[in-house]
Amino acid sequence: MAPADANALRIHSYALDERLTILRDPSSPADPQALALGALGWLLESDARAERFLALTGLTPDELRAGLGDPAALPAMLGAVLDFLAAHEPDLVGAAEALGVEPAVLAAAGQGLLR
Repeated sequence: MAPADANALRIHSYALDERLTILRDPSSPADPQALALGALGWLLESDARAERFLALTGLTPDELRAGLGDPAALPAMLGAVLDFLAAHEPDLVGAAEALGVEPAVLAAAGQGLLR
């Protein structure tokens, strides 16, 4: 196949679905750190959730940033995120749906951070 033909095929295949999908092996264990970071991203999308998280954990925005930037503190910081979500089922379910995992997987990810 000539390069121009390959390009046309690629463009045509994208035009059919108009979005990319990353395929994952569903049997592979989820990376707890990646799940917790994704959950934190979901949490911070809402000012109300973010404010509640900071209020209930006692963290300040500066402490959160510092903890995320410190490899030694990162597991504890991400553990606090997952503990926060696990303590409020609607948030746990919402984050799990946004990340495409079962709530139990997200809740269990905290244990994976401690290993």
